[in-house]
Amino acid sequence: MSSICGANCEKCAFKDNCRGCEATCGKPFGGTCIAAEYIKIGGKEKYAEFKKILLDEINALLEVNGIPKADKLHELSGAFVNLEYPVPSGKMVKFLDDTKVYLGTQIEFADMGVCYGVVADTTFILICSYSVDGSEPELIAYKKR
Repeated sequence: MSSICGANCEKCAFKDNCRGCEATCGKPFGGTCIAAEYIKIGGKEKYAEFKKILLDEINALLEVNGIPKADKLHELSGAFVNLEYPVPSGKMVKFLDDTKVYLGTQIEFADMGVCYGVVADTTFILICSYSVDGSEPELIAYKKR
């Protein structure tokens, strides 16, 4: 299995559910992959530029919310990061698509028992908090880009 972005697919926890992005034209889990889409259009250099711009936007939003800066973004399967958040009606709601690949990162404060998660693509940035075991998710910010 091979990737368009150069990721080592053999180390991926989801490799058994994926045929690789080269074999699927950039849709490894059925939905779009932000890395594959960008690289197919503008190459790896443009993708690196996009990631830098997005990281700067994310860090500005983190700062406004009193959260330390992120240093890197990773390609993440929607199935891995698509948490259910409580909304005022009492319902639990998912905002992401399990079949897509997003960019994101985790800022962990294990000693405090909390993590901050960031997930983004070309259209939005989502920031949340959750306990180190992934429970008790809380939506902190959702910003359209």
